[in-house]
Amino acid sequence: MADNSKTEDAASDSVEAAKGTGDKKEKLADQVMQNPQVLAALQERLDNAPHTPSSYIETLPKAVKRRIDALKQLQVKCAHIEAKFYEEVHDLERKYAALYQPLFDKRRDFITGGAEPTEAEAEWHSENEEEEKLAGDVKNKVVIEEKEAGAAEETNPKGIPDFWFTIFRNVDMLSELVQEYDEPILKHLQDIKVKFSEPGQPMSFTLEFYFEPNDYFTNSILTKTYKMKSEPDKTDPFSFEGPEIVDCEGCTIDWKKGKNVTVKTIKKKQKHKGRGTVRTITKQVPNDSFFNFFSPIKVSGDGESLDEDSECTLAIDFEVGHFFRERIVPRAVLYFTGEAIEDDDNFEEGEEGEEEELEGEEEGEEDEEAESEPKKDASQPAECKQQ
Repeated sequence: MADNSKTEDAASDSVEAAKGTGDKKEKLADQVMQNPQVLAALQERLDNAPHTPSSYIETLPKAVKRRIDALKQLQVKCAHIEAKFYEEVHDLERKYAALYQPLFDKRRDFITGGAEPTEAEAEWHSENEEEEKLAGDVKNKVVIEEKEAGAAEETNPKGIPDFWFTIFRNVDMLSELVQEYDEPILKHLQDIKVKFSEPGQPMSFTLEFYFEPNDYFTNSILTKTYKMKSEPDKTDPFSFEGPEIVDCEGCTIDWKKGKNVTVKTIKKKQKHKGRGTVRTITKQVPNDSFFNFFSPIKVSGDGESLDEDSECTLAIDFEVGHFFRERIVPRAVLYFTGEAIEDDDNFEEGEEGEEEELEGEEEGEEDEEAESEPKKDASQPAECKQQ
């Protein structure tokens, strides 16, 4: 009996000890939860817990998920309607291109000297007209004095010399493609036209570069056609954002002998394996030139992917073609004078300036650093980053 009593007492002591430990843990937990720092840490962990849309969708009932799938089906149909919309926009572009063309033809005549503008056509009132008038008066005075001193009168050049070449030089996106030996050839460029595909034909546009007779090639027109697609991707229809350039096709340049700037001749020494004699051979290798623009990389039709460098080159090619079509050809005179480039710069600076002002309220030093960074020209091609 005594042994049983001892056993019961020991068990009772263990229960009491465990109860005391449990009470201590509860008190400790209460103290921890009343600590503001601990509560803040817990709240931060809850705030940073991932709450992605997909994780939310997974928690929805099956019937709701079924309705979401139906919405996606509707979205795909919307994408196909949007594709048709852009096809009609392309038809509208073709219609208005015909209305623009007589004006562009007259532009070409003024540039090449084929016609002279009338007084009414040449009348233009600029924003700085008063300053220009004063500058003109001063210039006229100087001219009169020079004439009186027996200086020769200024010659009147034909048309607008180096019109298109100056545009190439002004626009960073184009000047980066032009080598020094390309420049004399581009000075023979007289016009650039955009032609849209005919009704019923696959969507595309062609750039036509018109050259006067020159010592470099016999072509009078060099062409580059950009093929476009306006339909959602079957594997990813939700990525559709309008027509995209999917391929391009150049033309053959009939270079005159020794004038092909897209290749260069190099000398290479070869040693005979048996006799040990050395001979020098010459071979032609590709050369950097703007005129490589007319020999683009071909997109493989069998679905084979291009390497990273080729994809980068093709992406820049598409961007340049789009820039010619959307900006250079329609607004050529403004790129010649630099006004279009200034407008692009001002727009970018406005966006960055607003951001700097907001940051400057808290971080004045960083604002000064941002102002010292050079602005990137809007015409600059997108960089291809290494993966």
